[in-house]
Amino acid sequence: MDNHPPLRPAWPAALTLAAALAGCGESARLPPGADTGLHPTLAEPVQTVLPTTHVAPARPWQPGEAPTAAAGLGVQAFATGLDHPRWLCVLPNGDVLVAETNAPADRPDDRKGLKAWVQGKLMAKAGAGTPSANRITRLRDADGDGRAELREVFAQGLNSPFGMALVGDRFYVADADAVMEFPYDAAQGRLAGPGRKLTELPAGSINHHWTKSLIASPDGSKLYATVGSNSNAAENGLGAEEGRAAIWEIDRASGAKRLFATGLRNPNGMAWMPAPGGGPAAVLWTVANERDELGSDLVPDYLTSVRDGGFYGWPYSWYGQHVDSRVKPQRPDLVGRALVPDYALGAHVAALGLAAAGSSPLPALLPGGTPGGVFIGLHGSWNRKPFAGYKVVYVGFANGRPNGRPVDVLTGFLDGDGQARGRPVGVAVDSRGALLVADDVGNTVWRVAPR
Repeated sequence: MDNHPPLRPAWPAALTLAAALAGCGESARLPPGADTGLHPTLAEPVQTVLPTTHVAPARPWQPGEAPTAAAGLGVQAFATGLDHPRWLCVLPNGDVLVAETNAPADRPDDRKGLKAWVQGKLMAKAGAGTPSANRITRLRDADGDGRAELREVFAQGLNSPFGMALVGDRFYVADADAVMEFPYDAAQGRLAGPGRKLTELPAGSINHHWTKSLIASPDGSKLYATVGSNSNAAENGLGAEEGRAAIWEIDRASGAKRLFATGLRNPNGMAWMPAPGGGPAAVLWTVANERDELGSDLVPDYLTSVRDGGFYGWPYSWYGQHVDSRVKPQRPDLVGRALVPDYALGAHVAALGLAAAGSSPLPALLPGGTPGGVFIGLHGSWNRKPFAGYKVVYVGFANGRPNGRPVDVLTGFLDGDGQARGRPVGVAVDSRGALLVADDVGNTVWRVAPR
């Protein structure tokens, strides 16, 4: 019998590597903004012995501090003192649900090895190392002053809840390993009983990208759930990626599911947008995080329409049919049909939140803010010099497609010393057209409205 204790990184070696990782890597060479828009500039890959690591240490907001809203807009805290708020859902009665959540504890095979261990420590430095509250909280602004006076537990005892959707009298939560269904009492605005598992989602002992977003189809018959990859570029083996890097379509009545789109490394927020040409069918859009360790200029995270049966390249190729030589064996047959994303958001910005602007008045107040677009929460980079993301942007649409450049809506999450006061995640438009932003480092939900 082996009585040796489990191996851990030797402290001197681990600290040496941590210091090396914290300061190593190349820097971006493209001009600012060149990696965004309809036709981004795509640099040549740059691979280094140690990955570029540039982490903004978490320094939460102090009393009286707040991010900076665009000219003509104002921002205030809708709710503070939350526990790692990540995702938002606005109910028909105007109540706001916030998922207070973090990575599940039962991932023994995630971040194995010395390099991964150090990266985990660096992520904790960025504010991502807290235990999950496993809770959804209900917030209500009863007097209409833009601040929530009521705060109560809506659901608890969940498993790293993230995406939420309400369809009629049924409320759905995407946990880290399943979609749960609860009865919902509209008159009381509360859950009316215990939940049941509608369907399982890929999880397991790695479950690297654990966040699962959720949206209902316009007619309510289907649910769509995002599942991120179990790795950066399939380094854990293709077997660990079964059913991952994908969006699943789930029949709401039976729980039966099928792969709707694949090759999306880490899709998160989703939104329905009008079809080009004013067609009758709405189009599903998502934001996705692309792969790391190909240099500060690669690969742009993106906003894209999602085609039924579409393949978007991961892990074999990036941004269409640019082959990733690190992946073995290659699949030229799949690369040959990889779709090019619709719109680049910039390399390593970590696009997470996505919300259709709908009838919100905010776009009309933004410079160049074409109506009918989307708000996007950019959580912020760790694999790039200089920093990128750490803000909320707006992308206008015209004739069913993204139009123009990203417009800053909410900035100032990084201070002058490169410390993260907050990091935006989920975004949602409230019942009065204001923008809500979940800030998981600042433990706040911000509300952006016309000044």
